Parts: sequence; structure tokens; C-alpha cells
Amino acid sequence: MDHHGLGSDTFTRTVFDNERVTDLRPSLPSPLQEVADDRFGRHGVRLLLKRDDLIHPELIGNKWRKLAPNLERAAGRTLLTFGGAYSNHLRATAAAGRLLGLPTVGVVRGDELAGRPLNPSLARCAADGMRLHFVERSAYRRKSEPEVLAEILGAAGAEDAHVVPEGGSNAAAVRGCRALGEELRGRADVVALACGTGGTLAGLAAGLAPGQRALGIPVLKGGFLGEAIRALQVEAFGGRQGEWRLDERFHFGGYARVTPELEAFAADFERRHDVAVERLYVAKSLFALAVLAEEGAFPRGTRLAAVVTGAPFGVR
Repeated sequence: MDHHGLGSDTFTRTVFDNERVTDLRPSLPSPLQEVADDRFGRHGVRLLLKRDDLIHPELIGNKWRKLAPNLERAAGRTLLTFGGAYSNHLRATAAAGRLLGLPTVGVVRGDELAGRPLNPSLARCAADGMRLHFVERSAYRRKSEPEVLAEILGAAGAEDAHVVPEGGSNAAAVRGCRALGEELRGRADVVALACGTGGTLAGLAAGLAPGQRALGIPVLKGGFLGEAIRALQVEAFGGRQGEWRLDERFHFGGYARVTPELEAFAADFERRHDVAVERLYVAKSLFALAVLAEEGAFPRGTRLAAVVTGAPFGVR
């Protein structure tokens, strides 16, 4: 399978036949970097970082893997997607639109934000040419219902847009993320990553070899993610794929919640290893792995790969 998830010739021919598409060329497979960390080493565990944050300077981490198949399916149409006020997915979609000359619309949760100054994340989206459409939270929660979605598209003036779900997790994105697992075949025993909507884990697990395990660390509370991942795998592959499980203990209060303990851990990891640690996802997964290693969750000799799914906002 092509490591890009899409053959480069197909991508250029069927999506955007212009020279700017070369700006989206990803650096794949992403590097696998071993780091010496005594919090793992004293338990006989080797810690490897799967540096998906180095795939592309603007479509960072799993965003390339999930967006590329949807960019192909959009075939030049407006791309409309959803997110909260600090959504990494919205920023990545807006950046892709700028790089490719593709119109983008971001449907933002919370109509009360419409009259306020844009936060830095949404300001970046707007600067990249994304048209922002704010909706009431009650309507946002029901956005998957056909009638509500039709109303949102109409109000946004985007009836003919290619719609990508919140977080970018649909069947196409899940199939795109399968390449992540394929890149790690034979190179790790356990592969761990933080999960928001579950699409990356659904694809990753499908790409791993028999005997390898995927571990997801949900960053939202609620206990709903397991069923969502199963549904995504059914939609993408026809059934459950690979060996995966979730550990729900490390959301730190919910999405976008960062406690002093987590902040201290992330800053210490950055000092030790000279790797910028994104706080909302990556820090939670690395913290979880350190706790699990201390609990003896990984047998001695385990090769543990942590997927660095993104970089801190503003870091290039």
C-alpha cells in the first residue's frame, strides 16, 4: 500500500490539477524515534515516539492521514466540517483549503461566539480563508440528523459542500489511518495514542499486524468512545479489526482540560527529550503511559510506541 494513503499521481489528477498541490506532499512514513526515559526504562519498557507531528508543517499529525482521503472525495467542491472553538481539525481543514485553493466552511459549536472577537485558533482559520458559521449548541448536538444537517448547510449557504464530520472521522478517514498501523508493523508491541472521535485508533488497529495491540486514551469523558470506534470500523471495513482497547482514566476532566499536574508532566517531558508536547491530546497519552508503566501494565521487554498526533498550536 502506498504510504501516502493516496497515490500521488491519483491525488494530483483527481483533486487539484495545479502546482500548489505539491505543498501538501507529506513526509511519510513518519519517523519512529526511541527516547531514553527512566520512568519506562526501569520497568524494562522501551519508549518509541511515532512522530506524526513531522508529517507536514501545517497538516500536522493524524490530520493529514484523515484529511487527505476526504480532500480526494471533495474533488474541488467546498469542504464543510465541524468543531469547537479550539478545534485542531478546523485549523487543519482551513490550512488545506488555503494550500489548495479550496473553499472551506467551519461550523462552530456555540452561536454565542458569533458576536465575540475570534480566539487565536478561530482567527487562524479565518486568516486561512475558512468561512465560519456559528450554530446553537442544541442544533450542533443534533448535526448528524439529516434534517438538522440540511438546515445547517442551508443557513451556511453550502448545500453542495462535501461534508466531513467533527474531528474528520468517517470511513474514508479511518481507511486513511490504516497506513499508520501498517508503518508500525513489526516495530512495536503496543501502539498508544490519545483519542477524540476515535477515527485514528479505528484505522490504526486495522493496519497493525497480528499480535500487536492498540491502546487508546480518550481525552473526553463519557465512556462513549468504544461504541463509536466499533461503528467506524464497521463502516470502514465491515466489522471490528485488530486488537484494541481504551483506558478512560486520563481525560483530566474532559476535552481542553489541563491540570497543573498534567502541565508539569508535559513541561518535564519537553525538557527531557526536546520534543514539543501538545497539551490537549499528546500530553494526556504520554502521562497515561507513564502511569501504566508504573502499574506494571507492560511486560518487561515491551516496545511501546506513542503516536505524537499533533504539535502545540503555533509550533512549526
